[in-house]
Amino acid sequence: MGSVAREQAAGAGAQLVLLGILGLTTGLGAAGWAAGLAYTAGLWALLAGAARRARARSLGPADHVTLARAVLIGGVTALVVDHLNGGIPTAVVVPLAAVALALDAVDGQVARRTGTSSALGARFDMEADAFLILVLSTLVAGSLGPWVLAIGLMRYVFVAAARALPWLRAELPPSRARKVVAALQGVLLLVAGSGLVPAGFGFAVTVSALVLLVWSFGRDVVWLRRAAVKPAPVISGACLVRHHPVPRRARRLATRSP
Repeated sequence: MGSVAREQAAGAGAQLVLLGILGLTTGLGAAGWAAGLAYTAGLWALLAGAARRARARSLGPADHVTLARAVLIGGVTALVVDHLNGGIPTAVVVPLAAVALALDAVDGQVARRTGTSSALGARFDMEADAFLILVLSTLVAGSLGPWVLAIGLMRYVFVAAARALPWLRAELPPSRARKVVAALQGVLLLVAGSGLVPAGFGFAVTVSALVLLVWSFGRDVVWLRRAAVKPAPVISGACLVRHHPVPRRARRLATRSP
């Protein structure tokens, strides 16, 4: 068994241990167990495929932080499903989700300080973030309505649209605003779904999260579209002469009258 496979097996084992602890301490029901096991199988199958395509021999230090966060997200997923099924109170979900959100600020710093950034690690981190947002939006949708799911589904809709529209797959320039909006989604959804704030405040917070996300995605889509339809630069005759000078004899012949 390779190093990546061993690390994945350890992560799957940690996920099962966490589900067992939640079962003993919170009375995790059948729906929660089913969601947690399905998450475990799906995540590790996808991670195995991504590692194989990237030909990664092992996970880096930052990837181990993301792996730990993924395990916590599996616990949050099980708790949210059980809550929607009439089981676990939201007060149990909040601490676990808060730690998962906090670790999101750690793996990037570890990658930069250890010089171990990789395409696999960046994709793993992004997918973990996206799924946690989807789970938290599902939690909030249980009390505010299905419209909240637009927050969690927006990235997946964007990815699906990119399959039909190739120009959406172009690389975007770095944006601090995009990172801030993405980080705020989890925090605002957790506040709204915690049950610790008035319903009106929770509604306002969730609407704010959706507005910010629509603005961020909209800005990126507009940039990508403009980049796709931007005309190619016109090369003037002077540039052609400068970069590809015409031989002197040819220039004399060209200037002669017939």
